[in-house]
Amino acid sequence: MTQSSIAHEVLAAQKAHLSNLLEAIQRCVYFLNASDASLSWPLTGQVLSEHKKDADFFETLAAVNERFSKLQDTLGSAMRHSLLLSGEQADSFLKVLAIFQKLGVINSIDDWQTARSVRNLAAHDYETDYRLVAEHFNALHGLTPDLWQVSARFVRYCERELYVYPSSTDFAAEFSAITTAS
Repeated sequence: MTQSSIAHEVLAAQKAHLSNLLEAIQRCVYFLNASDASLSWPLTGQVLSEHKKDADFFETLAAVNERFSKLQDTLGSAMRHSLLLSGEQADSFLKVLAIFQKLGVINSIDDWQTARSVRNLAAHDYETDYRLVAEHFNALHGLTPDLWQVSARFVRYCERELYVYPSSTDFAAEFSAITTAS
């Protein structure tokens, strides 16, 4: 094998990996939307208290938190990976965010970090005050449309600038409908 063919194979593998991440982003948006849509917003402490033994209700809340986290983590991985393909150097995630803020994919680094902080609260805080738990989930719900928009802008960036598309069209129609409606 020549160095040129090895380089071509490496590039193809890198693009395939990003393509898979783009499909994962679309899938995350789809499933987060499904969980989010199955709840009546805004939540209140009273509603959570009334459902305190409703396993299905709390499984849905856990799914919202998990799917929000998974979407943000997958976006972060995909953004970092896309920079490899674009030849940009970003040795820290703050630099990754700065590049994508400049490109208009994210609104601001502060918005990204706020979303990350809100979603991490549930992972580290075992709150028993249902009013505070409701506030947390209402905050996630409020941040979700922005995360969907970041997802849409990032997918468009990869298609337009890197010529990399989601690895399948399985979630494309739903992704477009969700991100257009938000």
